[in-house]
Amino acid sequence: MKVAVTYEDGNIFQHFGHTSQFKVYEIEDDKVVSCRVVGTNGNGHGALATLLKHFEIDALICGGIGGGAQNALAEKEIKLYGGVQGSADEAVKALIKGELDYDPDIKCDHHEQHSGGECGQHGCGHGSCK
Repeated sequence: MKVAVTYEDGNIFQHFGHTSQFKVYEIEDDKVVSCRVVGTNGNGHGALATLLKHFEIDALICGGIGGGAQNALAEKEIKLYGGVQGSADEAVKALIKGELDYDPDIKCDHHEQHSGGECGQHGCGHGSCK
C-alpha cells in the first residue's frame, strides 16, 4: 500500500490544494518499507489527485480539503483521511495501527464562500473549515 501525506517541515500541511510537497510512504506487512518527499510542481486542487494516481497512491492523509478535491480523489479511488494535524510520520504510524484520528466528514468550503484572500485560520488557513 502507498500512502501520501500533504507535507511541510515534517508535519501535515493543512491545505490540500496548496501543498507543494507530499511525503509518500510504501507500507508492507504493517511496516513502512520506504518513504520519499515528492514535489507537486505547482499543481493544485483537482490536478493533485491525478498526480497522486500517477504515484499509485492508495490513501491520502491531509488537513483541510474541499469538496471538489474530495470528489477528484474518490474518482481516482484514493481513500481520504482528512482533518489530521501534527507529524506526518506519526500519522502514518497511527494509520498502520488503525488508530489514526481523522475527520471522515471534513469540509473546507472557502472557495464557495469567500472571494479572494485569506479568511482566517481554521485548519487549512481559510475560514470555513471544520
